[in-house]
Amino acid sequence: MLKPYYQDDAVTIYHGDCREIVPQLGRFDLLLTDPPYGIGEHGGACRTRGRPGYAKHANMGWDNARPDAEVFRLILDTAPVAIIWGGNYFADLLHPTMGWLYWRKLMGGDFSDGELAWTSRSAALREFTKCPKGMNKGHPCEKPIELMTWCIGLAGDVQTILDPFAGSGTTGRAAKDLGRKCTLIEREERYCEISAKRMAQEVLPLTYNAPGEGRAIARTLDPVVGSSSEDTK
Repeated sequence: MLKPYYQDDAVTIYHGDCREIVPQLGRFDLLLTDPPYGIGEHGGACRTRGRPGYAKHANMGWDNARPDAEVFRLILDTAPVAIIWGGNYFADLLHPTMGWLYWRKLMGGDFSDGELAWTSRSAALREFTKCPKGMNKGHPCEKPIELMTWCIGLAGDVQTILDPFAGSGTTGRAAKDLGRKCTLIEREERYCEISAKRMAQEVLPLTYNAPGEGRAIARTLDPVVGSSSEDTK
């Protein structure tokens, strides 16, 4: 029987390899994840950019173990709707689709202008714009909560979500803030610990109407990233 690393009413975290854990789980409404791309990046000051002299940072690498076809078959079978960030790196493992998502990052310099997500949606390409500069990340490849919240919204009326490459738990945090249930799997215990701390922080009961808009915005204080994130409902 699986023993969760952390569990509350909304989120369950498992510490281990998704190849061993996913077969013991049931079905979900949405697969939303950001697997390692296998391009050898390290993030931040340790970013390799293919240059020599950074081998000393190899033990800090987060992006070397690319999932294989067996893993993709396994995780894609868990849900009827799938959103996979970095899908352009897995073109040999994913079927052609029209429902791509584009995260416009506004970073400048030698950084990419954005990132792509493959989806199983038969829908038009959609764009989300947010600059991640200034994020105090718990993981080198951490996505903004607002981005994952947007993804969940695009997936339709989904109530259960799986992220088998959970990192620091942004998918779970977004799901919990939206009142959805989410299962996270992460093989690095340090990231499980960060995720558990993020899940333990409850949504603060503070809502207000944005100027000129009739939408309520719930503000959540995130103890890991050290700043507030806004989730428009």
